[in-house]
Amino acid sequence: MKRFEGKVAVVTGGARDLGRAVAVRLAAEGARVVVNYAHNEKNAQDTLEEIRKAGGEAIAVKADVTREAEVKALFDEAVAAYGPKIDILVNVAGGMVARKTVEEQTEEWYDFVMDLNMKSVWLCTREVVKYMPAGGSIVNFSSQAARDGGGPGASLYATSKAAVLCYTRSMAKELGPRGIRVNSVTPGMINTTFHDTFTKPEARENLHRTAPLRREGEAGDVAGLVTYLASDDAAYITGTGVDINGGCFFS
Repeated sequence: MKRFEGKVAVVTGGARDLGRAVAVRLAAEGARVVVNYAHNEKNAQDTLEEIRKAGGEAIAVKADVTREAEVKALFDEAVAAYGPKIDILVNVAGGMVARKTVEEQTEEWYDFVMDLNMKSVWLCTREVVKYMPAGGSIVNFSSQAARDGGGPGASLYATSKAAVLCYTRSMAKELGPRGIRVNSVTPGMINTTFHDTFTKPEARENLHRTAPLRREGEAGDVAGLVTYLASDDAAYITGTGVDINGGCFFS
């Protein structure tokens, strides 16, 4: 029997890269998946096509998960499609967007980055608990930057992702008595468009030479960890931030 047969999952930022890999993996293991996306409908439809090819079932819902009304509409659509029980929430939506030194950062930029990476997690968690039964699981996306402070110009990104780790632990305490587990993953160098955009080629080449596993991670590596944490195989794991970085230790 598939691990998520009869379960419903919502994946924010599910249209590409890590979110797509997670959505496809959950669907392949039996979950009915709500793929959230913010802007790119084509990416979302491509994700749905991959899910169908894997024998899964899913819908795509557009919503800016930094906005309360749109988050509520996202979960309203999920419930309308699959019923009033949501078993899994994976908060993937987020990003660095740009590198800015402290002198370059504005108040508007601060609000934007913190909303994108932390407020989105808070809004979606607050909404999903209305529908999540005992045995449910929330998996948040943090980052290795939360452990080491991030690279140049990534201070607010790293700080927002560190907030996700703390919020994960807080929610594990609050929701644990209701039988809901809350964990996070902290990816390091994963082969995605994030690092295509923000990481210099020489830094990636250096990792290939020095990382214990001599390679970057792949989206499927992260999806495997997320589906484990979401499953009953991890029934006694909550409040954790699991590093997935190929053994690249941080200061």
